Amino acid sequence: MNIPYRNLNLDELVVKDNAHHFHPFTDHKEFHAAGGARIMTHADGAWIWDGNGNKLFDAMSGLWCVNIGYGRKELAKAAYHQMCDLPYYNTFFKTSTVPATELADKISSLMPERFKQIFFVNSGSEANDTVIRLVRQYWALKGKPDRQVFIARMRAYHGSTVAASNLGGMAAMHGQGGTPLPGFEHVLEPDWFQHGGDLSPDDFGLKAAAAVEECILKVGADKVAAFIGEPIQGAGGVIIPPDTYWPEVQRICKRYDILLVADEVICGFGRTGNWWGFETFDIEPDLVPMAKGLSSGYLPVGAVAVADHVSDVLFDKGGEFYHGYTYSGHPASCAVALENIRIIQDEKMVERVRQLAPYLAKKMSSLTDHPLVGEVRSQGFIGAIELVRNKKTRGRFDDPGRVGGICRDHCFANRLIMRACWDTMVFSPPFCIGKQEIDTWVNLARTALDHTLEDVKDELA
Repeated sequence: MNIPYRNLNLDELVVKDNAHHFHPFTDHKEFHAAGGARIMTHADGAWIWDGNGNKLFDAMSGLWCVNIGYGRKELAKAAYHQMCDLPYYNTFFKTSTVPATELADKISSLMPERFKQIFFVNSGSEANDTVIRLVRQYWALKGKPDRQVFIARMRAYHGSTVAASNLGGMAAMHGQGGTPLPGFEHVLEPDWFQHGGDLSPDDFGLKAAAAVEECILKVGADKVAAFIGEPIQGAGGVIIPPDTYWPEVQRICKRYDILLVADEVICGFGRTGNWWGFETFDIEPDLVPMAKGLSSGYLPVGAVAVADHVSDVLFDKGGEFYHGYTYSGHPASCAVALENIRIIQDEKMVERVRQLAPYLAKKMSSLTDHPLVGEVRSQGFIGAIELVRNKKTRGRFDDPGRVGGICRDHCFANRLIMRACWDTMVFSPPFCIGKQEIDTWVNLARTALDHTLEDVKDELA
Protein backbone atom coordinates (compact mmCIF):
# COMPACT_ATOMS: atom_id res chain seq x y z
CA MET A 1 0.00 0.00 0.00
CA ASN A 2 1.40 3.36 -1.00
CA ILE A 3 1.19 6.13 1.60
CA PRO A 4 0.89 9.73 0.40
CA TYR A 5 3.48 10.95 2.90
CA ARG A 6 6.82 10.59 1.10
CA ASN A 7 5.52 7.60 -0.90
CA LEU A 8 6.06 5.18 1.96
CA ASN A 9 5.15 1.54 1.57
CA LEU A 10 3.64 1.01 5.01
CA ASP A 11 3.22 -2.76 4.75
CA GLU A 12 6.87 -3.16 3.84
CA LEU A 13 7.95 -0.94 6.73
CA VAL A 14 5.95 -2.98 9.23
CA VAL A 15 7.49 -6.21 7.90
CA LYS A 16 10.97 -4.72 8.29
CA ASP A 17 10.17 -3.45 11.75
CA ASN A 18 8.88 -6.86 12.88
CA ALA A 19 11.94 -8.54 11.39
CA HIS A 20 14.66 -6.30 12.79
CA HIS A 21 13.53 -3.69 15.34
CA PHE A 22 13.95 -4.81 18.96
CA HIS A 23 11.60 -2.39 20.73
CA PRO A 24 12.08 -1.17 24.32
CA PHE A 25 9.53 -1.99 27.02
CA THR A 26 7.64 -4.35 24.71
CA ASP A 27 6.18 -7.84 24.97
CA HIS A 28 7.33 -8.87 21.50
CA LYS A 29 5.25 -12.03 21.28
CA GLU A 30 2.07 -10.07 21.93
CA PHE A 31 3.30 -7.14 19.84
CA HIS A 32 3.94 -9.22 16.73
CA ALA A 33 0.73 -11.19 17.16
CA ALA A 34 -1.17 -7.90 17.12
CA GLY A 35 0.38 -6.94 13.78
CA GLY A 36 3.43 -4.93 14.74
CA ALA A 37 4.21 -1.25 14.96
CA ARG A 38 2.16 1.82 14.21
CA ILE A 39 4.53 3.83 12.03
CA MET A 40 4.51 7.53 12.91
CA THR A 41 5.44 9.85 10.06
CA HIS A 42 5.12 13.54 10.92
CA ALA A 43 3.85 15.95 13.55
CA ASP A 44 2.94 19.54 14.22
CA GLY A 45 2.19 21.28 17.51
CA ALA A 46 0.41 18.71 19.69
CA TRP A 47 -0.67 16.51 16.78
CA ILE A 48 1.07 13.52 15.23
CA TRP A 49 0.19 11.48 12.12
CA ASP A 50 0.71 7.79 11.47
CA GLY A 51 1.40 6.12 8.16
CA ASN A 52 -2.30 5.54 7.54
CA GLY A 53 -2.95 9.26 7.68
CA ASN A 54 -4.58 9.17 11.12
CA LYS A 55 -4.16 12.43 13.06
CA LEU A 56 -3.74 11.84 16.80
CA PHE A 57 -3.65 14.26 19.72
CA ASP A 58 -0.44 13.53 21.62
CA ALA A 59 -1.37 14.09 25.25
CA MET A 60 1.95 12.52 26.30
CA SER A 61 4.39 14.87 24.51
CA GLY A 62 6.11 11.78 23.11
CA LEU A 63 7.57 10.37 26.32
CA TRP A 64 6.90 13.40 28.58
CA CYS A 65 9.44 15.39 26.57
CA VAL A 66 8.19 17.43 23.58
CA ASN A 67 7.46 20.43 25.78
CA ILE A 68 7.42 23.12 23.11
CA GLY A 69 5.50 20.96 20.65
CA TYR A 70 6.38 19.36 17.33
CA GLY A 71 7.48 21.02 14.13
CA ARG A 72 9.65 23.86 15.44
CA LYS A 73 11.99 24.49 12.52
CA GLU A 74 14.18 26.73 14.68
CA LEU A 75 15.52 23.66 16.44
CA ALA A 76 16.22 21.88 13.17
CA LYS A 77 18.09 24.95 11.93
CA ALA A 78 20.11 25.14 15.14
CA ALA A 79 21.21 21.52 14.68
CA TYR A 80 21.98 22.09 10.99
CA HIS A 81 24.13 25.16 11.55
CA GLN A 82 26.03 23.55 14.40
CA MET A 83 26.66 20.41 12.37
CA CYS A 84 28.01 22.54 9.54
CA ASP A 85 30.37 24.36 11.91
CA LEU A 86 31.39 21.51 14.22
CA PRO A 87 29.34 18.30 14.10
CA TYR A 88 31.17 16.70 17.02
CA TYR A 89 33.94 17.10 19.50
CA ASN A 90 34.32 15.65 22.96
CA THR A 91 34.50 17.48 26.28
CA PHE A 92 37.28 15.28 27.67
CA PHE A 93 40.96 16.28 27.83
CA LYS A 94 40.54 19.91 28.85
CA THR A 95 38.39 20.85 25.83
CA SER A 96 34.90 22.21 25.27
CA THR A 97 32.74 23.60 22.49
CA VAL A 98 30.79 26.83 22.23
CA PRO A 99 27.32 25.24 22.63
CA ALA A 100 28.35 23.07 25.60
CA THR A 101 29.87 26.03 27.42
CA GLU A 102 26.90 28.29 26.65
CA LEU A 103 24.37 25.64 27.68
CA ALA A 104 26.10 25.02 31.01
CA ASP A 105 25.93 28.74 31.68
CA LYS A 106 22.28 28.94 30.60
CA ILE A 107 21.15 26.00 32.79
CA SER A 108 23.00 27.45 35.78
CA SER A 109 21.23 30.78 35.23
CA LEU A 110 17.86 29.04 35.52
CA MET A 111 18.80 27.39 38.83
CA PRO A 112 19.19 28.72 42.36
CA GLU A 113 22.49 30.56 42.85
CA ARG A 114 24.20 27.58 44.51
CA PHE A 115 24.07 25.48 41.30
CA LYS A 116 27.08 26.62 39.31
CA GLN A 117 28.31 23.29 37.90
CA ILE A 118 26.59 21.28 35.14
CA PHE A 119 27.69 17.79 34.07
CA PHE A 120 26.40 16.73 30.63
CA VAL A 121 25.00 13.32 29.70
CA ASN A 122 22.68 12.01 26.99
CA SER A 123 19.58 10.81 28.84
CA GLY A 124 17.81 10.69 32.16
CA SER A 125 19.18 7.21 32.82
CA GLU A 126 22.72 8.46 32.35
CA ALA A 127 21.97 11.50 34.51
CA ASN A 128 20.95 9.26 37.40
CA ASP A 129 23.90 6.91 36.87
CA THR A 130 26.04 10.02 37.15
CA VAL A 131 24.27 11.06 40.35
CA ILE A 132 25.18 7.71 41.92
CA ARG A 133 28.85 8.14 40.99
CA LEU A 134 28.98 11.77 42.13
CA VAL A 135 27.28 11.18 45.46
CA ARG A 136 29.33 8.14 46.43
CA GLN A 137 32.55 9.90 45.45
CA TYR A 138 31.49 12.96 47.46
CA TRP A 139 31.05 10.93 50.63
CA ALA A 140 34.30 9.03 50.07
CA LEU A 141 36.17 12.32 49.77
CA LYS A 142 34.47 13.50 52.95
CA GLY A 143 36.00 10.53 54.75
CA LYS A 144 32.74 8.58 54.92
CA PRO A 145 33.10 5.88 52.26
CA ASP A 146 30.45 3.69 53.92
CA ARG A 147 27.74 6.15 52.92
CA GLN A 148 26.72 4.18 49.84
CA VAL A 149 22.99 3.58 50.19
CA PHE A 150 20.37 5.41 48.14
CA ILE A 151 16.77 5.60 49.32
CA ALA A 152 14.08 5.97 46.66
CA ARG A 153 10.36 5.21 46.47
CA MET A 154 8.39 2.23 45.29
CA ARG A 155 7.14 2.72 41.72
CA ALA A 156 9.86 5.32 41.18
CA TYR A 157 11.35 5.36 37.71
CA HIS A 158 14.86 6.78 37.43
CA GLY A 159 15.99 5.09 34.22
CA SER A 160 16.61 1.66 32.75
CA THR A 161 20.37 1.11 32.87
CA VAL A 162 21.53 -1.43 35.43
CA ALA A 163 22.32 1.26 37.99
CA ALA A 164 19.29 3.45 37.29
CA SER A 165 16.87 0.52 37.30
CA ASN A 166 18.15 -0.40 40.75
CA LEU A 167 17.78 3.19 41.87
CA GLY A 168 14.15 3.12 40.74
CA GLY A 169 11.45 1.16 42.49
CA MET A 170 9.84 -0.75 39.63
CA ALA A 171 9.56 -4.33 40.87
CA ALA A 172 9.15 -5.82 37.38
CA MET A 173 12.45 -4.25 36.29
CA HIS A 174 14.21 -5.60 39.36
CA GLY A 175 13.18 -9.09 38.34
CA GLN A 176 15.23 -8.96 35.14
CA GLY A 177 18.95 -8.90 34.47
CA GLY A 178 20.28 -9.99 37.83
CA THR A 179 18.87 -7.09 39.80
CA PRO A 180 18.35 -5.95 42.49
CA LEU A 181 21.84 -4.92 43.52
CA PRO A 182 22.83 -3.97 47.06
CA GLY A 183 22.93 -0.32 48.09
CA PHE A 184 19.41 0.66 47.06
CA GLU A 185 16.39 0.82 49.36
CA HIS A 186 12.79 1.61 48.43
CA VAL A 187 10.06 3.03 50.64
CA LEU A 188 6.36 3.79 50.44
CA GLU A 189 5.46 6.16 47.62
CA PRO A 190 3.27 9.17 48.58
CA ASP A 191 0.27 7.87 46.64
CA TRP A 192 -2.78 8.76 48.73
CA PHE A 193 -5.27 7.33 46.23
CA GLN A 194 -3.60 3.92 46.26
CA HIS A 195 -2.42 3.68 49.87
CA GLY A 196 -4.09 6.43 51.88
CA GLY A 197 -6.99 4.37 53.19
CA ASP A 198 -8.99 6.32 55.75
CA LEU A 199 -6.22 8.86 56.37
CA SER A 200 -6.54 12.43 55.16
CA PRO A 201 -4.07 13.35 52.39
CA ASP A 202 -2.05 15.46 54.85
CA ASP A 203 -1.85 12.67 57.41
CA PHE A 204 -0.90 10.18 54.73
CA GLY A 205 1.79 12.56 53.46
CA LEU A 206 3.39 12.51 56.90
CA LYS A 207 3.09 8.72 57.03
CA ALA A 208 4.85 8.35 53.66
CA ALA A 209 7.60 10.74 54.74
CA ALA A 210 8.04 8.84 57.99
CA ALA A 211 8.84 5.75 55.91
CA VAL A 212 11.99 7.55 54.76
CA GLU A 213 13.14 8.08 58.33
CA GLU A 214 12.30 4.50 59.25
CA CYS A 215 14.49 3.30 56.39
CA ILE A 216 17.34 5.57 57.45
CA LEU A 217 17.22 4.17 60.98
CA LYS A 218 17.01 0.60 59.69
CA VAL A 219 20.02 0.98 57.39
CA GLY A 220 21.92 3.32 59.69
CA ALA A 221 22.30 7.01 58.98
CA ASP A 222 26.05 6.57 58.62
CA LYS A 223 25.39 4.25 55.65
CA VAL A 224 22.87 6.41 53.74
CA ALA A 225 24.24 8.61 50.96
CA ALA A 226 21.13 10.25 49.51
CA PHE A 227 17.39 10.26 49.10
CA ILE A 228 16.15 10.65 45.51
CA GLY A 229 12.67 11.48 44.30
CA GLU A 230 10.88 13.06 41.40
CA PRO A 231 8.88 16.04 42.70
CA ILE A 232 5.96 14.29 40.98
CA GLN A 233 6.46 10.61 40.18
CA GLY A 234 5.78 10.36 36.46
CA ALA A 235 5.89 6.76 35.25
CA GLY A 236 4.79 5.67 38.71
CA GLY A 237 1.34 6.98 37.80
CA VAL A 238 1.76 10.77 38.15
CA ILE A 239 1.83 10.63 41.93
CA ILE A 240 1.34 14.19 43.20
CA PRO A 241 2.36 14.09 46.87
CA PRO A 242 0.25 15.64 49.63
CA ASP A 243 1.35 19.09 50.77
CA THR A 244 2.86 17.67 53.95
CA TYR A 245 5.17 15.23 52.22
CA TRP A 246 8.12 17.14 50.80
CA PRO A 247 8.63 19.52 53.75
CA GLU A 248 8.86 16.54 56.08
CA VAL A 249 11.19 14.58 53.77
CA GLN A 250 13.44 17.61 53.54
CA ARG A 251 13.47 18.01 57.31
CA ILE A 252 14.44 14.34 57.71
CA CYS A 253 17.26 14.57 55.15
CA LYS A 254 18.69 17.63 56.89
CA ARG A 255 18.43 16.00 60.30
CA TYR A 256 20.55 13.04 59.22
CA ASP A 257 22.87 15.00 56.87
CA ILE A 258 21.66 13.07 53.83
CA LEU A 259 21.88 14.54 50.33
CA LEU A 260 18.57 15.20 48.60
CA VAL A 261 18.30 14.58 44.85
CA ALA A 262 15.36 16.06 42.92
CA ASP A 263 14.95 14.05 39.71
CA GLU A 264 13.69 16.68 37.25
CA VAL A 265 13.86 14.51 34.12
CA ILE A 266 10.08 14.87 33.67
CA CYS A 267 9.18 17.83 35.88
CA GLY A 268 11.93 20.17 34.70
CA PHE A 269 11.66 22.95 32.12
CA GLY A 270 8.15 24.08 32.92
CA ARG A 271 6.05 20.93 33.26
CA THR A 272 4.62 21.80 36.70
CA GLY A 273 4.09 25.51 35.99
CA ASN A 274 7.53 26.55 37.22
CA TRP A 275 10.91 25.99 35.61
CA TRP A 276 11.55 23.21 38.12
CA GLY A 277 9.36 20.86 40.05
CA PHE A 278 11.45 21.52 43.14
CA GLU A 279 10.28 25.15 42.96
CA THR A 280 6.66 24.02 42.85
CA PHE A 281 7.12 21.98 46.04
CA ASP A 282 9.66 24.25 47.73
CA ILE A 283 12.37 21.58 47.80
CA GLU A 284 16.03 22.49 48.32
CA PRO A 285 17.96 19.75 46.48
CA ASP A 286 21.69 19.11 46.44
CA LEU A 287 21.77 17.54 42.95
CA VAL A 288 19.33 17.85 40.06
CA PRO A 289 19.36 15.34 37.17
CA MET A 290 17.48 16.52 34.07
CA ALA A 291 16.82 15.51 30.43
CA LYS A 292 13.63 15.31 28.28
CA GLY A 293 12.40 18.93 28.28
CA LEU A 294 15.98 20.22 28.05
CA SER A 295 15.77 19.81 24.27
CA SER A 296 12.03 19.03 24.07
CA GLY A 297 13.17 15.64 22.82
CA TYR A 298 14.48 16.99 19.52
CA LEU A 299 17.96 15.56 20.21
CA PRO A 300 19.25 13.40 23.08
CA VAL A 301 20.75 15.47 25.89
CA GLY A 302 20.70 15.44 29.67
CA ALA A 303 22.59 16.95 32.56
CA VAL A 304 23.17 16.96 36.30
CA ALA A 305 23.26 20.26 38.17
CA VAL A 306 25.54 20.04 41.20
CA ALA A 307 25.29 22.37 44.19
CA ASP A 308 28.44 24.23 45.19
CA HIS A 309 28.94 22.44 48.51
CA VAL A 310 29.10 19.13 46.59
CA SER A 311 31.17 20.27 43.61
CA ASP A 312 33.64 22.09 45.88
CA VAL A 313 34.49 18.81 47.61
CA LEU A 314 34.77 16.95 44.30
CA PHE A 315 37.01 19.63 42.79
CA ASP A 316 39.21 20.37 45.80
CA LYS A 317 39.82 16.81 47.03
CA GLY A 318 38.91 14.49 44.20
CA GLY A 319 41.58 14.58 41.55
CA GLU A 320 40.38 13.15 38.23
CA PHE A 321 36.74 12.03 38.14
CA TYR A 322 36.72 8.84 36.05
CA HIS A 323 33.30 9.26 34.54
CA GLY A 324 31.79 10.63 31.34
CA TYR A 325 30.38 9.71 27.94
CA THR A 326 31.57 10.02 24.36
CA TYR A 327 28.67 12.34 23.63
CA SER A 328 28.67 14.33 26.89
CA GLY A 329 27.98 17.90 25.81
CA HIS A 330 27.45 16.93 22.16
CA PRO A 331 27.61 20.26 20.29
CA ALA A 332 24.53 19.71 18.13
CA SER A 333 22.43 18.55 21.07
CA CYS A 334 23.59 21.51 23.14
CA ALA A 335 22.82 23.94 20.32
CA VAL A 336 19.30 22.53 20.06
CA ALA A 337 18.83 22.70 23.83
CA LEU A 338 19.89 26.35 23.84
CA GLU A 339 17.36 27.17 21.11
CA ASN A 340 14.69 25.20 22.96
CA ILE A 341 15.28 27.19 26.14
CA ARG A 342 15.24 30.43 24.15
CA ILE A 343 11.81 29.55 22.77
CA ILE A 344 10.48 28.63 26.21
CA GLN A 345 11.71 31.95 27.58
CA ASP A 346 10.79 34.22 24.64
CA GLU A 347 7.32 32.73 24.23
CA LYS A 348 6.76 32.65 28.01
CA MET A 349 5.80 28.99 27.88
CA VAL A 350 6.29 28.36 31.59
CA GLU A 351 3.92 31.21 32.31
CA ARG A 352 1.54 29.77 29.72
CA VAL A 353 1.48 26.43 31.55
CA ARG A 354 0.79 28.21 34.83
CA GLN A 355 -2.04 30.26 33.32
CA LEU A 356 -3.72 27.36 31.50
CA ALA A 357 -3.28 24.79 34.26
CA PRO A 358 -6.50 25.73 36.12
CA TYR A 359 -8.51 25.40 32.91
CA LEU A 360 -6.92 22.04 32.13
CA ALA A 361 -7.60 20.84 35.68
CA LYS A 362 -11.23 21.95 35.52
CA LYS A 363 -11.92 20.30 32.16
CA MET A 364 -10.17 17.06 33.07
CA SER A 365 -11.97 16.96 36.42
CA SER A 366 -15.26 16.92 34.53
CA LEU A 367 -14.43 13.26 33.83
CA THR A 368 -14.87 12.35 37.51
CA ASP A 369 -18.58 11.75 36.86
CA HIS A 370 -17.67 8.77 34.67
CA PRO A 371 -18.39 5.34 36.22
CA LEU A 372 -14.80 4.21 35.69
CA VAL A 373 -13.06 7.29 37.08
CA GLY A 374 -12.07 7.33 40.75
CA GLU A 375 -9.96 10.47 40.69
CA VAL A 376 -8.52 13.05 38.32
CA ARG A 377 -5.47 14.99 39.51
CA SER A 378 -3.05 17.38 37.86
CA GLN A 379 -0.31 19.90 38.54
CA GLY A 380 0.59 22.24 35.74
CA PHE A 381 0.63 20.18 32.52
CA ILE A 382 0.95 16.73 34.07
CA GLY A 383 -1.80 14.59 35.52
CA ALA A 384 -3.63 11.29 35.84
CA ILE A 385 -7.04 9.63 35.62
CA GLU A 386 -7.54 6.71 38.02
CA LEU A 387 -9.62 3.81 36.67
CA VAL A 388 -11.53 1.88 39.34
CA ARG A 389 -14.12 -0.84 39.69
CA ASN A 390 -15.61 0.81 42.79
CA LYS A 391 -15.64 4.60 43.01
CA LYS A 392 -16.71 4.72 46.67
CA THR A 393 -13.96 2.46 48.03
CA ARG A 394 -11.32 3.31 45.39
CA GLY A 395 -11.36 -0.41 44.67
CA ARG A 396 -9.13 -1.60 41.85
CA PHE A 397 -9.66 -4.12 39.08
CA ASP A 398 -8.11 -7.55 39.28
CA ASP A 399 -4.94 -8.05 37.19
CA PRO A 400 -3.43 -4.54 37.47
CA GLY A 401 -2.81 -2.95 34.11
CA ARG A 402 -5.35 -4.93 32.12
CA VAL A 403 -8.07 -2.26 32.13
CA GLY A 404 -5.51 0.49 31.65
CA GLY A 405 -4.29 -1.35 28.56
CA ILE A 406 -7.83 -1.61 27.24
CA CYS A 407 -8.36 2.12 27.76
CA ARG A 408 -5.03 2.98 26.12
CA ASP A 409 -6.02 0.97 23.04
CA HIS A 410 -9.39 2.74 22.87
CA CYS A 411 -7.58 6.07 23.14
CA PHE A 412 -5.42 5.19 20.13
CA ALA A 413 -8.45 3.98 18.18
CA ASN A 414 -10.13 7.29 19.00
CA ARG A 415 -7.13 9.36 17.78
CA LEU A 416 -5.79 10.15 21.26
CA ILE A 417 -2.47 9.21 22.83
CA MET A 418 -2.50 8.72 26.59
CA ARG A 419 -0.35 6.26 28.51
CA ALA A 420 -1.48 3.58 30.94
CA CYS A 421 0.59 3.14 34.09
CA TRP A 422 -1.13 0.04 35.43
CA ASP A 423 -4.77 1.22 35.63
CA THR A 424 -3.89 4.89 35.78
CA MET A 425 -4.20 6.90 32.57
CA VAL A 426 -1.55 9.61 32.59
CA PHE A 427 -1.08 12.74 30.52
CA SER A 428 1.65 15.28 29.89
CA PRO A 429 0.70 17.49 26.91
CA PRO A 430 2.87 19.94 24.95
CA PHE A 431 2.88 23.49 26.26
CA CYS A 432 1.65 24.96 22.96
CA ILE A 433 -1.94 23.74 23.32
CA GLY A 434 -4.85 26.11 23.88
CA LYS A 435 -8.31 25.88 25.42
CA GLN A 436 -9.92 24.57 22.24
CA GLU A 437 -7.45 21.68 22.05
CA ILE A 438 -8.00 20.91 25.72
CA ASP A 439 -11.74 20.74 25.05
CA THR A 440 -11.18 18.39 22.10
CA TRP A 441 -8.85 16.23 24.15
CA VAL A 442 -11.32 15.85 27.04
CA ASN A 443 -14.06 14.83 24.60
CA LEU A 444 -11.77 12.23 23.04
CA ALA A 445 -10.87 10.92 26.48
CA ARG A 446 -14.53 10.58 27.48
CA THR A 447 -15.27 8.59 24.34
CA ALA A 448 -12.35 6.25 25.08
CA LEU A 449 -13.60 5.82 28.66
CA ASP A 450 -17.09 5.02 27.37
CA HIS A 451 -15.72 2.32 25.09
CA THR A 452 -13.63 0.92 27.94
CA LEU A 453 -16.70 0.83 30.17
CA GLU A 454 -18.52 -1.29 27.61
CA ASP A 455 -15.70 -3.83 27.81
CA VAL A 456 -15.53 -4.04 31.62
CA LYS A 457 -18.94 -2.95 32.93
CA ASP A 458 -19.72 -6.42 34.26
CA GLU A 459 -16.74 -6.12 36.61
CA LEU A 460 -17.87 -2.93 38.35
CA ALA A 461 -18.76 -3.26 42.01
